[in-house]
Amino acid sequence: MTSVRIRPTAPDDLDAVLAFWKAAAEGTSITDDRAGVERLVAHDPEALLLAESDGELVGTVIAGFDGWRCHLYRLAVCPRRRRMGIGSALLAAAEERFVRLGGRRADAMVLVRNEGAHHAWRAAGYRPQDQWRRWVKPLTD
Repeated sequence: MTSVRIRPTAPDDLDAVLAFWKAAAEGTSITDDRAGVERLVAHDPEALLLAESDGELVGTVIAGFDGWRCHLYRLAVCPRRRRMGIGSALLAAAEERFVRLGGRRADAMVLVRNEGAHHAWRAAGYRPQDQWRRWVKPLTD
C-alpha cells in the first residue's frame, strides 16, 4: 500500500473535492455541487474523509451516520492510484468511524453499471442486497 493519510475534509478542500469527483468518481448527483457538499460538512464535519498522498488528494469517501444507519457514498480513488490500498484505507477509516458512533451495519450506494467498483466492494466484504431497490424523488428542479 502507498503511504496515505486519511483525514476529514476542511472548508478549504471543497473545490478540490468537487474537481476530484469529476475526474475520479462515476456519475453525478443533484447534491454533487458546492452547496450540497458545504451542507454535508456543516451538518457532519467528519463525514467526508479524504485520502492524501504526498500532498495530493487521491481518494474520498462519505461516511454518513444518521444515528440509526451507516451509509457510504462517493468512494472514489484517483484512477492512476487504484489497486494500491487507498480505497481499503478509506473504507477502514469509515468503518472505524461508524463503530465509534455506535453503528452496526454499513451500506453503500454503488452504480449498477460500475462493474469495477463491484469487485472492490466485494473484496472489502460488502454484498449486494438484491431484495432492495432504491427509490428516489428529486425535491428541486
